[in-house]
Amino acid sequence: MSQAVYEFPLNEKVRTYLRLEQLFLQIEQCTEAETNWHFISFFEALFTLLDLLERLDIRNDVLKDIEVHEKNLVFWSQHPKIDSEALQAALQKILRLRDQLKHSKKVGANLKEDKFLASIRQRFSIPGGTCSFDLPNLHYWINQPLETVRQDIVGWLQEFELIREAIEITLSFLRERGRFASTLAKNGFYQGVADDKNELIRVKSPIDKGFYPMLSGNKYRYAIRFMLFTPDEHGSNQVNEDIEFHLASC
Repeated sequence: MSQAVYEFPLNEKVRTYLRLEQLFLQIEQCTEAETNWHFISFFEALFTLLDLLERLDIRNDVLKDIEVHEKNLVFWSQHPKIDSEALQAALQKILRLRDQLKHSKKVGANLKEDKFLASIRQRFSIPGGTCSFDLPNLHYWINQPLETVRQDIVGWLQEFELIREAIEITLSFLRERGRFASTLAKNGFYQGVADDKNELIRVKSPIDKGFYPMLSGNKYRYAIRFMLFTPDEHGSNQVNEDIEFHLASC
Protein backbone atom coordinates (compact mmCIF):
# COMPACT_ATOMS: atom_id res chain seq x y z
CA MET A 1 0.00 0.00 0.00
CA SER A 2 1.47 3.36 -1.06
CA GLN A 3 1.52 5.96 1.68
CA ALA A 4 2.35 9.64 1.87
CA VAL A 5 3.82 11.54 4.81
CA TYR A 6 2.36 14.98 5.56
CA GLU A 7 4.23 17.34 7.87
CA PHE A 8 2.50 20.10 9.85
CA PRO A 9 4.68 22.59 11.82
CA LEU A 10 3.40 23.91 15.14
CA ASN A 11 5.45 27.11 15.14
CA GLU A 12 6.69 29.69 12.65
CA LYS A 13 10.35 28.69 12.95
CA VAL A 14 9.77 25.10 11.83
CA ARG A 15 7.38 26.32 9.13
CA THR A 16 10.24 28.43 7.75
CA TYR A 17 12.71 25.55 7.99
CA LEU A 18 10.39 23.30 5.97
CA ARG A 19 9.91 25.96 3.31
CA LEU A 20 13.65 26.45 3.03
CA GLU A 21 14.19 22.70 2.84
CA GLN A 22 11.72 22.46 -0.04
CA LEU A 23 13.41 25.33 -1.90
CA PHE A 24 16.83 23.74 -1.42
CA LEU A 25 15.46 20.49 -2.88
CA GLN A 26 13.96 22.35 -5.84
CA ILE A 27 17.25 24.08 -6.53
CA GLU A 28 19.18 20.84 -6.18
CA GLN A 29 16.96 19.25 -8.84
CA CYS A 30 17.93 22.06 -11.22
CA THR A 31 21.69 21.80 -10.73
CA GLU A 32 21.89 18.95 -13.24
CA ALA A 33 19.76 20.84 -15.74
CA GLU A 34 20.56 20.64 -19.42
CA THR A 35 17.74 22.68 -20.97
CA ASN A 36 16.92 26.38 -20.93
CA TRP A 37 13.63 25.81 -19.09
CA HIS A 38 15.37 24.03 -16.25
CA PHE A 39 17.71 26.99 -15.82
CA ILE A 40 14.73 29.36 -15.71
CA SER A 41 13.24 27.15 -12.96
CA PHE A 42 16.56 27.32 -11.13
CA PHE A 43 16.48 31.12 -11.02
CA GLU A 44 12.82 31.17 -9.98
CA ALA A 45 13.63 28.95 -6.99
CA LEU A 46 16.83 30.88 -6.24
CA PHE A 47 15.09 34.26 -6.13
CA THR A 48 12.21 32.85 -4.06
CA LEU A 49 14.82 31.54 -1.62
CA LEU A 50 16.54 34.94 -1.47
CA ASP A 51 13.20 36.71 -0.92
CA LEU A 52 12.46 34.44 2.03
CA LEU A 53 15.92 34.74 3.58
CA GLU A 54 16.01 38.53 3.26
CA ARG A 55 12.86 38.82 5.40
CA LEU A 56 14.24 36.69 8.23
CA ASP A 57 17.16 36.50 10.62
CA ILE A 58 17.48 32.80 9.96
CA ARG A 59 21.12 32.56 11.02
CA ASN A 60 20.40 33.32 14.68
CA ASP A 61 17.51 30.83 14.87
CA VAL A 62 19.63 28.09 13.31
CA LEU A 63 22.58 28.89 15.56
CA LYS A 64 20.40 28.56 18.68
CA ASP A 65 19.17 25.17 17.48
CA ILE A 66 22.71 24.00 16.72
CA GLU A 67 23.79 24.95 20.26
CA VAL A 68 20.85 22.93 21.65
CA HIS A 69 21.95 19.93 19.55
CA GLU A 70 25.45 20.29 21.00
CA LYS A 71 24.13 20.15 24.58
CA ASN A 72 21.94 17.15 23.79
CA LEU A 73 24.79 15.22 22.18
CA VAL A 74 27.07 15.92 25.15
CA PHE A 75 24.32 14.63 27.46
CA TRP A 76 23.75 11.48 25.35
CA SER A 77 27.49 10.77 25.31
CA GLN A 78 27.21 9.78 28.98
CA HIS A 79 24.82 6.94 28.16
CA PRO A 80 26.67 3.60 28.46
CA LYS A 81 24.95 1.98 25.46
CA ILE A 82 25.37 4.85 23.02
CA ASP A 83 27.29 4.36 19.77
CA SER A 84 30.17 6.61 20.80
CA GLU A 85 31.79 6.66 17.35
CA ALA A 86 28.61 7.84 15.60
CA LEU A 87 27.90 10.33 18.38
CA GLN A 88 31.37 11.84 18.19
CA ALA A 89 31.06 12.19 14.42
CA ALA A 90 27.73 13.99 14.85
CA LEU A 91 29.15 16.18 17.61
CA GLN A 92 32.14 17.20 15.49
CA LYS A 93 29.79 18.17 12.68
CA ILE A 94 27.66 20.22 15.07
CA LEU A 95 30.71 22.00 16.50
CA ARG A 96 31.95 22.83 13.00
CA LEU A 97 28.56 24.25 12.01
CA ARG A 98 28.35 26.24 15.24
CA ASP A 99 31.75 27.86 14.74
CA GLN A 100 31.13 28.63 11.06
CA LEU A 101 27.69 30.10 11.75
CA LYS A 102 29.09 32.37 14.46
CA HIS A 103 31.52 33.91 11.99
CA SER A 104 29.29 33.96 8.91
CA LYS A 105 27.61 36.94 7.28
CA LYS A 106 23.87 37.27 6.70
CA VAL A 107 22.78 34.46 4.42
CA GLY A 108 22.56 35.62 0.81
CA ALA A 109 24.48 38.86 1.39
CA ASN A 110 27.09 38.08 -1.27
CA LEU A 111 24.47 37.17 -3.87
CA LYS A 112 22.68 40.45 -3.26
CA GLU A 113 25.84 42.17 -4.51
CA ASP A 114 26.12 39.95 -7.61
CA LYS A 115 25.57 42.31 -10.56
CA PHE A 116 24.34 39.64 -12.97
CA LEU A 117 21.74 38.28 -10.54
CA ALA A 118 20.66 41.82 -9.66
CA SER A 119 20.20 42.64 -13.37
CA ILE A 120 17.75 39.77 -13.97
CA ARG A 121 16.01 39.35 -10.61
CA GLN A 122 13.30 41.99 -11.00
CA ARG A 123 12.11 40.55 -14.32
CA PHE A 124 11.35 37.21 -12.66
CA SER A 125 8.51 38.88 -10.76
CA ILE A 126 6.79 39.68 -14.09
CA PRO A 127 4.68 36.88 -15.64
CA GLY A 128 6.53 35.71 -18.74
CA GLY A 129 9.23 38.28 -18.08
CA THR A 130 12.16 36.01 -18.93
CA CYS A 131 11.92 36.13 -22.73
CA SER A 132 15.08 36.89 -24.67
CA PHE A 133 13.83 40.41 -25.51
CA ASP A 134 13.35 41.07 -21.77
CA LEU A 135 16.62 39.53 -20.59
CA PRO A 136 19.10 39.11 -23.45
CA ASN A 137 21.93 38.83 -20.91
CA LEU A 138 20.19 35.85 -19.28
CA HIS A 139 19.82 34.11 -22.62
CA TYR A 140 23.46 34.75 -23.41
CA TRP A 141 24.37 33.16 -20.06
CA ILE A 142 22.10 30.15 -20.64
CA ASN A 143 23.65 29.46 -24.04
CA GLN A 144 27.21 29.37 -22.76
CA PRO A 145 28.96 25.98 -22.53
CA LEU A 146 27.23 23.77 -19.95
CA GLU A 147 30.40 23.52 -17.89
CA THR A 148 30.57 27.31 -17.53
CA VAL A 149 26.90 27.56 -16.56
CA ARG A 150 27.17 24.84 -13.93
CA GLN A 151 30.32 26.40 -12.51
CA ASP A 152 28.39 29.63 -11.89
CA ILE A 153 25.52 27.70 -10.30
CA VAL A 154 27.87 25.85 -7.94
CA GLY A 155 29.41 29.17 -6.92
CA TRP A 156 26.03 30.74 -6.16
CA LEU A 157 24.80 27.74 -4.20
CA GLN A 158 27.93 27.71 -2.07
CA GLU A 159 26.47 30.80 -0.40
CA PHE A 160 23.70 28.63 1.10
CA GLU A 161 25.66 25.49 1.91
CA LEU A 162 26.23 26.29 5.58
CA ILE A 163 22.61 27.18 6.35
CA ARG A 164 21.33 24.28 4.21
CA GLU A 165 23.45 21.79 6.13
CA ALA A 166 22.39 23.26 9.49
CA ILE A 167 18.68 23.12 8.60
CA GLU A 168 19.06 19.59 7.25
CA ILE A 169 20.56 18.28 10.49
CA THR A 170 18.07 20.26 12.63
CA LEU A 171 15.07 18.80 10.78
CA SER A 172 16.66 15.36 10.95
CA PHE A 173 16.94 15.58 14.75
CA LEU A 174 13.40 16.97 14.95
CA ARG A 175 11.88 14.14 12.89
CA GLU A 176 13.69 11.53 14.95
CA ARG A 177 12.02 12.81 18.13
CA GLY A 178 8.73 11.15 17.19
CA ARG A 179 7.89 7.59 16.17
CA PHE A 180 4.87 6.74 14.05
CA ALA A 181 2.09 5.03 15.99
CA SER A 182 -1.19 3.63 14.70
CA THR A 183 -4.03 6.07 15.44
CA LEU A 184 -7.77 6.17 14.75
CA ALA A 185 -9.65 9.20 13.43
CA LYS A 186 -13.31 8.76 14.40
CA ASN A 187 -15.51 9.88 11.51
CA GLY A 188 -12.41 11.33 9.88
CA PHE A 189 -11.55 13.53 12.88
CA TYR A 190 -8.75 13.35 15.45
CA GLN A 191 -7.89 15.82 18.20
CA GLY A 192 -4.50 15.82 19.86
CA VAL A 193 -2.68 17.65 22.62
CA ALA A 194 0.91 18.71 22.00
CA ASP A 195 3.42 18.74 24.82
CA ASP A 196 5.93 21.53 25.36
CA LYS A 197 8.59 19.97 23.13
CA ASN A 198 6.38 19.18 20.13
CA GLU A 199 7.16 21.33 17.11
CA LEU A 200 6.06 19.11 14.24
CA ILE A 201 3.17 16.72 13.62
CA ARG A 202 3.71 14.04 10.98
CA VAL A 203 0.84 12.08 9.48
CA LYS A 204 1.25 8.98 7.35
CA SER A 205 -1.79 7.81 5.42
CA PRO A 206 -2.55 5.79 2.27
CA ILE A 207 -2.93 7.60 -1.04
CA ASP A 208 -5.23 5.04 -2.68
CA LYS A 209 -8.24 5.73 -0.44
CA GLY A 210 -9.23 9.10 -1.88
CA PHE A 211 -8.56 11.28 1.18
CA TYR A 212 -5.85 13.47 2.68
CA PRO A 213 -5.26 15.07 6.12
CA MET A 214 -5.57 18.72 7.09
CA LEU A 215 -4.35 20.08 10.42
CA SER A 216 -5.45 23.16 12.34
CA GLY A 217 -4.47 24.37 15.78
CA ASN A 218 -1.45 25.61 17.65
CA LYS A 219 1.45 24.42 19.81
CA TYR A 220 -0.94 23.35 22.60
CA ARG A 221 -3.81 21.60 20.83
CA TYR A 222 -4.48 20.54 17.26
CA ALA A 223 -7.12 18.82 15.16
CA ILE A 224 -6.67 16.58 12.12
CA ARG A 225 -9.48 16.26 9.60
CA PHE A 226 -9.38 13.84 6.71
CA MET A 227 -10.85 15.37 3.57
CA LEU A 228 -12.09 13.72 0.39
CA PHE A 229 -9.98 14.49 -2.65
CA THR A 230 -12.57 15.88 -5.06
CA PRO A 231 -10.73 18.24 -7.45
CA ASP A 232 -13.75 18.57 -9.75
CA GLU A 233 -15.94 19.98 -6.98
CA HIS A 234 -15.89 23.34 -5.23
CA GLY A 235 -14.57 22.97 -1.70
CA SER A 236 -13.71 19.77 0.14
CA ASN A 237 -15.86 17.44 2.21
CA GLN A 238 -14.73 15.71 5.38
CA VAL A 239 -14.61 11.92 5.43
CA ASN A 240 -17.44 10.56 7.61
CA GLU A 241 -15.98 7.15 8.42
CA ASP A 242 -13.31 5.90 10.83
CA ILE A 243 -9.79 6.13 9.41
CA GLU A 244 -6.71 4.35 10.68
CA PHE A 245 -3.52 6.33 10.11
CA HIS A 246 -0.07 6.74 11.64
CA LEU A 247 0.84 9.76 13.74
CA ALA A 248 4.21 11.03 14.99
CA SER A 249 4.52 13.96 17.41
CA CYS A 250 8.00 15.45 17.10
